[in-house]
Amino acid sequence: MAEQTEIRTTERAPAPPPAPPAKPDSAVIRDALGVGIAVGLSGFAFGVTSAGAGLGLLQTCALSLLVFTGASQFALVGALAAGGNPFTAAAGAFFLGARNAFYGLRLSAVLGYRARVKPFAAHWVIDETSAVALAQPGRRSARLGFTVTGLTLYVLWNLTTFVGALGAGALGDTDAWGLDAAGPAVFLALLAPMVKDTVERVAAGLAVVLVMVTLPLLPTGVPVLVAALAAPAVLLVQGRRERATGAEAAPRAGTAAPHAPRHQAAELRHTTEEDRA
Repeated sequence: MAEQTEIRTTERAPAPPPAPPAKPDSAVIRDALGVGIAVGLSGFAFGVTSAGAGLGLLQTCALSLLVFTGASQFALVGALAAGGNPFTAAAGAFFLGARNAFYGLRLSAVLGYRARVKPFAAHWVIDETSAVALAQPGRRSARLGFTVTGLTLYVLWNLTTFVGALGAGALGDTDAWGLDAAGPAVFLALLAPMVKDTVERVAAGLAVVLVMVTLPLLPTGVPVLVAALAAPAVLLVQGRRERATGAEAAPRAGTAAPHAPRHQAAELRHTTEEDRA
């Protein structure tokens, strides 16, 4: 009587990655309020700097209401204070604010707002709201963080801009206070804890080098865009290194392949002998 031995191989599908733990709404609101208040208060520095650059109260407040991107606002009034051409200053501020368009591409998928809501949400797409929204584990918490951060920051930024521009005359020489560095300093303090692994540190360091090298050579706002090239450059180098490492590991794995059939044949003979016994 012939006996047949069936070999069945069962391949288990890899388990899906565990879903990120839900974050309580109170924690999201607390983080969003912390960012909104900390950065919103620096609108006072912009109001003072803008008034010191020669802009009127209405012009200063209109910039915060309509532009609402602190780095671009500081770049504009800084260029005007240095005697730059208004069109050149506006162009530099525009190029500096262009980074928000890239934030918008990422946030569009994360937040998932409907078409009629997107134009209103786009006005709040800035560094701080993007950082808070992208740090959340799910869409609901991302929307909550984005909304609370944007609302808090928009209200406080405009209020403190008004107060700073109104009281700029009482401070005297605004350049002596160095208030134009307050906004970037606050954002850097918020961003620094997020730089954790080696790739992020290398990208940040390369971005700083690019800014320092191009700052004396390029118009205002352009060095920041050049610094944005640091991230894809570092990722490109990392990808090449990973491919090279994988290519070196492939021949080693291939040397063990011929032994696999012998091992399987030995197991088959052992199984058949047990069945006959």
